[in-house]
Amino acid sequence: MNGRWEAVIGLEIHTQLATVSKIFSGAPTAYGAAPNTQASLIDLGYPGVLPVLNAEAVRMAVKFGLAIGATIARRSILARKNYFYPDLPKGYQISQYELPVVADGTLVIQDAEGQDKTVRITRAHLEEDAGKSVHGLGPFTGIDLNRAGTPLLEIVSAPDLRSAAEAAAYMRSIHTLVRYLRISDGNMQEGSFRCDANVSVRPRGESKLGTRTEIKNLNSFRFVEKALEYEIERQIDVLEGGGEVVQQTLLFDADRGVTRPMRSKEEANDYRYFPDPDLLPLEIDEAFIEAVRQTLPELPDARRRRFVEAYDLRAEDAAILAQNPAVADYFEAVAGATKAAPRVAANWIIGDLTALLNRDGLEIEASRIAPPALAELLDALESGTISGKIAKDVFEAMWAGEGSAGEIIAARGLRQISDPEALGAVVRDVVAAHPAQAAEYRAGKDKLLGFFVGQVMKATRGQANPQEVNRLLKEALGGS
Repeated sequence: MNGRWEAVIGLEIHTQLATVSKIFSGAPTAYGAAPNTQASLIDLGYPGVLPVLNAEAVRMAVKFGLAIGATIARRSILARKNYFYPDLPKGYQISQYELPVVADGTLVIQDAEGQDKTVRITRAHLEEDAGKSVHGLGPFTGIDLNRAGTPLLEIVSAPDLRSAAEAAAYMRSIHTLVRYLRISDGNMQEGSFRCDANVSVRPRGESKLGTRTEIKNLNSFRFVEKALEYEIERQIDVLEGGGEVVQQTLLFDADRGVTRPMRSKEEANDYRYFPDPDLLPLEIDEAFIEAVRQTLPELPDARRRRFVEAYDLRAEDAAILAQNPAVADYFEAVAGATKAAPRVAANWIIGDLTALLNRDGLEIEASRIAPPALAELLDALESGTISGKIAKDVFEAMWAGEGSAGEIIAARGLRQISDPEALGAVVRDVVAAHPAQAAEYRAGKDKLLGFFVGQVMKATRGQANPQEVNRLLKEALGGS
C-alpha cells in the first residue's frame, strides 16, 4: 500500500449459532437437507404465526459477550429490519438495532509485526438469517428457504484494523473463539462463518474517516485479505486520480481478484427499523449471566500461554496448536499418554499428521491415527526401538490402516539395531569396502562420515541406531 495512505477497516462477522432449531421457530437447522424442507410457517412469514425466541441462542450470545469482556444488556430489543429481497419472504428480518444484547468488548490479536493489538468490538447482536437464491437453473433462479430463520450472531468491530492482513488475523481470532466456546462450528464452506468488510482510506495522520465501501459475503480468510488488498489500492488510485470514492456495496470476484459494485450503500434509516411488535424485550437477569459464566472454557490465549509454560513449547508451535480446539485437545491427549517430550508430540502433529490430514482433506476429528496410537509410536521412538526414519514409515503404515505401531514394527521386522557387536560387524565391512574414502576421511575430509553413515544405514535397511553408528564409525576410521 502507498505509504501516504492509511486504510481503516471494520468487519461485520456473521456467525451461525450451533442451535438445533431456528431462532424463532422449531424448524431444524441441519445442513444439507433438500431445498425448502426445513422452513416452517413462521420462517415463511405466514399470516397469524408468532415467533418465539430460542433461549439457547440467547445463552450462546451471552457466552460470547462474557468471553470478550463485553457488557451484557439486561434489557435489549428485537427489531424489524425492513427490506425486499426474493429470499426474505416476510419482507423484513428480525434483528437488533439500538439495543443489542452484547456491547463494548475487546479482542487481542497479533498485528503484522507480531505485537499484541486490541480490537474493540462495538456490538454483537442476534438476528435471523435469510434464505438462499440458487442460480444456474436454466432461465430460472430458485429460492431455498432452509436457512431462513437460522440464528446468527453478528459481531461488529470498531474501525480499528489498518491492513488486510490485520483484518484476516482478527477474523481468524473470532473464528477460533467461537469454536472454543462451542457456539458455532465455524464451517465456512457451509456458510456458518462469513463476513462483510467496511473499508476506507485516508491520508496518513488524518483523523477524519474517508468514504467507505462495504464488501459483502466473504467466506474465507484468503478472500477477506485479497478483497481488501484490491479495494484499498482501488480507492487510493481513485483519490490520487482526482476522483471521489462512492459509498456503495461491493462483491468480490474471486476468479478475477477484483471488487465490483452490487448496489448503492444503504444507511440505517433505509431499513426503517422499529421494535418487533410480536416479540417482548429480551430481559436477562444476573442468575442467567452467572450460570453462563460457569460454562466458559479455557480461552484460546490462555491455552496458548499454558502450552508454552506447562509443555515448554515454542510460542509459534503453541499458537498453531491452540488455534483449533480439536487440535489442542488432540495434542494434550498425546502429550499425556507418551513418555516422549511434549515438543516431540507437537512436532509430529504440526508436521506429519497435519500433512496427511491436508492431503486427504480431513479434519483432525477424523484422523486415522488416534492420540493413543500416536503416543505408542512416539514411545517406540523414544525408547530407541525404532529410528526416526523408520518411525516415518511406520506412521504412514498406521495411516493406511495396517495396524498399531507395535504390530507394524513386529510384522515388518523394523526394530532398531543397537547392539554394538552386530553393528560393529556391519561398520567394519562398510569401511573395508571403501578404502579410498576411508583414507580421505583420515586425511581430514570429515564430511565423508556422512557417506559412511549412509552406507551402514543402507546395509541395515535403515534399522541401525544412528548414534551408535556414528560412534562405531569414528572408532573404526581412527577417531577423526
